Amino acid sequence: MRVLLKKTKELEAQIDEYLDCVIRGALLLKQGVKYYLEGITDEFENRLQDLTHIESRGDELRRMIESKLYEHTLIPESRGDVLGLLESTDTVLNTMNETLLQFSVEFPEILPDVRKFYRELTEASANSVEALVMAMRAYFRDINAVRDHITKVQFFEKESDKIALKIKRTIFSSDLPLSQKMHLRDFVHHIENIADEAEDVCDRLTIATIKRYL
Repeated sequence: MRVLLKKTKELEAQIDEYLDCVIRGALLLKQGVKYYLEGITDEFENRLQDLTHIESRGDELRRMIESKLYEHTLIPESRGDVLGLLESTDTVLNTMNETLLQFSVEFPEILPDVRKFYRELTEASANSVEALVMAMRAYFRDINAVRDHITKVQFFEKESDKIALKIKRTIFSSDLPLSQKMHLRDFVHHIENIADEAEDVCDRLTIATIKRYL
């Protein structure tokens, strides 16, 4: 961040805190799904509440950062890219919160045979978000490292696809009613979509990084 944000320490600190919110969100997602699968309802709800607070703080920080970038005419050559990256990353944070919320509201009955795979899917999606945050930090601090972190995001996204397919094959080969199969499939999509969105942010980040080299 010292490379791109030379004019204000406050803005640098706010972007750092915003990215901290995203990575904490990924950690809470992993813990939340773990406790849900183990049937520890109170701990699951605590993680959901924590994630909701973090998501709200992330929204607040994003608006503050956007306001500073416009009001003080900071980094005009990269401002549009930074704003786009923050907004698309915010979508990832919102989706993580929404995913845990859907577990709380719809309370899906996860088959014992696939609980392990739901946990692995959550791990892969959360890992993609953590790698995304590292890529974002590199964009501000060490642009030459961005590609390495993006490669990790892409790896974890592909892993999430493989695990999601495994879960869906297991679900639809079972004797469950079709309505329950579709319900369980929806939750695969909820979790898998987090990794997809992290990869989408990295597509933006790749373009922004190329522009920095020009």
